[in-house]
Amino acid sequence: MVPPTAPPPLPGTTKVLSVGLHPRVLDYSRMPGGVDEEAFTARIEAAHTALREAGFDVVPCLIDTDPDRSETAVREQLKAHAFGVAMIGGGVRMAPENTVLFERLVNVLTEAAPGIRLCFNSSPENTVEALSRWIRP
Repeated sequence: MVPPTAPPPLPGTTKVLSVGLHPRVLDYSRMPGGVDEEAFTARIEAAHTALREAGFDVVPCLIDTDPDRSETAVREQLKAHAFGVAMIGGGVRMAPENTVLFERLVNVLTEAAPGIRLCFNSSPENTVEALSRWIRP
């Protein structure tokens, strides 16, 4: 049996949809180290700056926890742009209460953008690393 291989990296010009929870919808009482909305917003903005400086063509899509509204927001972005990669943030994936939201997003992405690659970060600070796994610098 031949082991599976990773697909080749996409070109550096690949457009990326970055889907993450809007800072206003997070429960900061569950976050370590006294992180609040202002601090988390700053982390997201710093990550977007780092992505632009690294040369990634990223369109941010900040969503809330309602699956219907979030699916609509993602569908609108998919109609406006052709994306090669969608990055779904850790807040969507790692909180058990967001399981249905995550499931809906994965399904809408793969249905509305066949062939799109999915990648995942665990914090705003490692988004460049996550995208670098799929896009050639």
